[in-house]
Amino acid sequence: MAKRKSRTLEKAETAAVLSDSDRRTLQALHELAQKVVQSAAVGRSPYLDIPSRTLSNVRFNKTKRIIEMGSGTSRRELFNLSQAKAYMQTLLVASGAKRLIEQGKTTSLRGLYYMLKHTIKGTSEETFDDQSESDSMIEDVEVLLNALREELHLYAKTQGVMVGPITIIDNGDEIDCSRMGSGGYGIPSIVEPDRIQFRDCKAEFVLHVEKDTVWQRFNEDKFWLKHNCILTHGGGQPPRGVRRLLYRLHYELGLPIYCVLDNDPWGYYIYSVIKQGSINLAYESKRMAIPEVRFLGLRSSDFERCGLSPSVQIKLSEQDIKRAKQIANYPWFANKRAWQKEIELMLKNGFKLEVEALISKDISYVTEEYVPSRLAEGDFLD
Repeated sequence: MAKRKSRTLEKAETAAVLSDSDRRTLQALHELAQKVVQSAAVGRSPYLDIPSRTLSNVRFNKTKRIIEMGSGTSRRELFNLSQAKAYMQTLLVASGAKRLIEQGKTTSLRGLYYMLKHTIKGTSEETFDDQSESDSMIEDVEVLLNALREELHLYAKTQGVMVGPITIIDNGDEIDCSRMGSGGYGIPSIVEPDRIQFRDCKAEFVLHVEKDTVWQRFNEDKFWLKHNCILTHGGGQPPRGVRRLLYRLHYELGLPIYCVLDNDPWGYYIYSVIKQGSINLAYESKRMAIPEVRFLGLRSSDFERCGLSPSVQIKLSEQDIKRAKQIANYPWFANKRAWQKEIELMLKNGFKLEVEALISKDISYVTEEYVPSRLAEGDFLD
């Protein structure tokens, strides 16, 4: 009878080849664990000082032109009854990430929730009551380690698409993004250099559009081929994988990024997130925000400029009006006259416009006239 393999041998067989990023993240996880051990060894209550992910701890760096987190922290102690569960959950997520990295595996946010969810022995207490708890702890671990979620081997739903004259290596597979048919290349959640490498790129710029419906029109009309560009979309608010890929295309390949978004507060907000970063994810702005990105359209003046029909107008709701005024007061928009005029005109108009409204002119008006003329004239908002 064959002898049962030792646990040491089994562990060795499942150990993964670690990238430099993996080694850095594991080192940070080990240091985190070591602090807990050291506190316990000297009889102190173990604690974690976690950077505060609150609006009051966010500021706009005028020099870098991105949103950043401040220096504020909140302490989470093991022997504080109101904090003990959150403390345990934080370390549980860290241990789950360590396991994933060492095994060379990745999982979804939901997958990690189920991976770590169990009833604590001797109690009726669950480690996590629902996924929102584990998701929040993942973000805490990110800021605690100064690591991207993707560096913890966690991914979210694939939501964006890309097509154009660029060849990439995706987890060892060579993919020519100019030969992806009508569906395009699905941008994964994890697009870090150890997973995605850029090879041959002939593109001169990136055109990012808000939605799949608009992207399909540009792709079907072969806009990317005629204008030698990469065409992307993020399914509305772009997920982190799309934002991170745009960042890499801009800073590693030097490609300008232009956005075609709806003429409404949501479109303005999407642009703001791509350009300055997200208030909720301010700790990731340094690796996602692209201050040089430009807003190509749709603009408040386009209703008259393009001779659109009143039937394409969508009346602003009270929530739209409130949101537009909030955006106008963002520090990164407050001192930009062009943006103030843009938002004022939308409010004065009393209506918003979707990019698809241009179809009322002609099915290919947006790809054959609107965007080409904006690009030729350099007519965009900064």
